[in-house]
Amino acid sequence: MAMDSDELEEVLNELEKHKGRHTELITVYISADYDAVSVQKQLEAEKSTAKNIKSTGTRKNVTDALDKIIRYLKGLKRTPDNGLALFCGNISKNEGETDMQLWAVEPPLPLKIRLYRCDKDFVLDPLREILNTKEVYGLLVMDRKEATIGLLEGKRIELLHKMTSGVPSKVRAGGQSSQRFHRITEGLTKEFYKRIAEEMQKVFFDMKNLKGILIGGPIPTKDEFIDENYLMTKLREKVIAVLDIGDADESGLKELVNKARDVLASQESIMEQKLLDKFFETLGEKPEMVVYGEENVRKAIEYGAVDTLIISKKFNPDLAREIRELAENISSNIHVVSTETEEGQQFYNMAGVGAILRFKI
Repeated sequence: MAMDSDELEEVLNELEKHKGRHTELITVYISADYDAVSVQKQLEAEKSTAKNIKSTGTRKNVTDALDKIIRYLKGLKRTPDNGLALFCGNISKNEGETDMQLWAVEPPLPLKIRLYRCDKDFVLDPLREILNTKEVYGLLVMDRKEATIGLLEGKRIELLHKMTSGVPSKVRAGGQSSQRFHRITEGLTKEFYKRIAEEMQKVFFDMKNLKGILIGGPIPTKDEFIDENYLMTKLREKVIAVLDIGDADESGLKELVNKARDVLASQESIMEQKLLDKFFETLGEKPEMVVYGEENVRKAIEYGAVDTLIISKKFNPDLAREIRELAENISSNIHVVSTETEEGQQFYNMAGVGAILRFKI
């Protein structure tokens, strides 16, 4: 199962602590589109090369690490959707002692690199880049004449696609009645809305790190587009703000982002607050459907009853990792919350770990 950013950060912090006594720590990156079986063959070849290492201890540590990775890969049915990073080696700090450990990391975003490295340090930069990847927001500004689709990544606005409707602005010569003209323009407008929705689906549907969508335009155009459900459900649920914007061109994208700054700044805290509000409301109204505290949460996981696991960022990291893994095995939703809000601090003071249940236990 792919890690989220918090889990990845924990693993990176752990891996950074380990240094090889010699050139014997193995790093393997498998890109999302690459066959793990081919990697096994490459590592078998590296084992043959490792036989030439002069130091008996280093040679043994390298070949043992390669064997451990190969055994892990043989247990995979296929390369995970986002690829895989493997780290293995003897991390004992004492000469002559062995502590062979393996870390398998499925990152939150697709790996685009293939790499094998044997060194004194694990190669962590590709995962750090993923960790530092900015969450992105889809942008749409529109009126009945034109639409512009863009992307906000960090502070950078990228223009992705421009569209025009072909809707006439006035009755053409030839004496068309106003009613007929209205029918024609309404038909063209609806077709335009459909084309916009189709283009947004192409651009945003499979975007892994899409945090939300901002839509701007004049009244009533943007409201018609939203209210009449042109967007498919998955994208409609991603819409976090619909704002009055005057322009539907590239300058409109900048105006949309400027007007949405407060919305963007509050998104994470709002989602967190909604989750904790639900936890505390359920605790008050249906206390049998909520558990908190390590022991009670573990028991609920054993019963397969945990729908949503909530862990405070300040909760013991080792225990948090263990409980998360248990919850993943029963397909629970997992959320890590900060203590920056009043609700987050209250949750941490209460136990630091809790769950909303699927059924009463």
